[in-house]
Amino acid sequence: MTRRLIARSGMAAVGAALVLGLASCGGGDDKKGGTPSEITFSILSAEGQASAGPLWQPLLDDMSKAIGVPVKPYFGSNYTVLVEAMRGNHTQVGWFSAKPEVEAIDRANAEVIARTVNREGLDSYQSTLIVKKGSGITLDKVVACGKQFNFGIGDAQSTSGTLAPLTYFFNPRGITPSQCFKTVRSANHQANAFGVATGVIDVATSNSVNTLFIRKENPRLADQIEEIWSSPPIPESGIVLRKDLDPVLKEKIRGFFLTYGQGQGAEAERQRQVLSALEYSRFAAADDDYLDPIREMIADQKLSEARAKGDTAGAAAAERELQRLRAKGEVQP
Repeated sequence: MTRRLIARSGMAAVGAALVLGLASCGGGDDKKGGTPSEITFSILSAEGQASAGPLWQPLLDDMSKAIGVPVKPYFGSNYTVLVEAMRGNHTQVGWFSAKPEVEAIDRANAEVIARTVNREGLDSYQSTLIVKKGSGITLDKVVACGKQFNFGIGDAQSTSGTLAPLTYFFNPRGITPSQCFKTVRSANHQANAFGVATGVIDVATSNSVNTLFIRKENPRLADQIEEIWSSPPIPESGIVLRKDLDPVLKEKIRGFFLTYGQGQGAEAERQRQVLSALEYSRFAAADDDYLDPIREMIADQKLSEARAKGDTAGAAAAERELQRLRAKGEVQP
């Protein structure tokens, strides 16, 4: 859920500005491998600190007490910027959705320590396509293309906003959104939902988590939206941290998340209320392998792109990666 996709050159400038802005925060100045004097925790929030801050701050306060190091949040509205912040060691721990987790692992010296479990006990969610209720737009009309609809897609790094709908909906049907729709705009899930509800865009990607959020925060808006497609289950978001954090501190952080809200008593109940506000019930142990379904989707997308370009070598490489992942025979989300 991020704001409109920024052009690559613009993104570089934003990333550089973020690095400069965070350099004075202390986290990036600590010696790699040592114990930092402060931890910066990155959180994706389309609206910024005003909306997400009250939800996350109680958990971060509890984390500070548990690990003995001050923890402060960094609220960003774009996953690419957050991955770059972790790559530069300006943030050390973060909450990411699945595809940006893969990016952080591959590019930002990160590793997974936990995955989220929602209030219903599920550790997966679904990508969706939404339209304005009563618009008469059906799935058959969408796949007919003809450049008759304005389409809202997610950030390029969004798992449910871009990767999953391409993998599970568009690619199998041989549809390229830019060739199918009248216009295609990239925005976060909440902006796309608002655009659909107000008639600015006709069809958009969203996800089941965003549906719950809108239903809770703006039921009148939610009543104007309906889902016309949903994907197979997608691995839920997770907690990642930099591999070069002090090993003792890493284990404290891991232990904090895996025990948070567990057990009996008033304190455990209070923690469960904190998690409930975030739409979670607990954090489950996980490692990088839980993201294999995402890597499979990425490989599938690369294969489709390579075939479209006539890139034989690229297609062969994507095929090999798909075969490798499928041969592992593990991790059903």
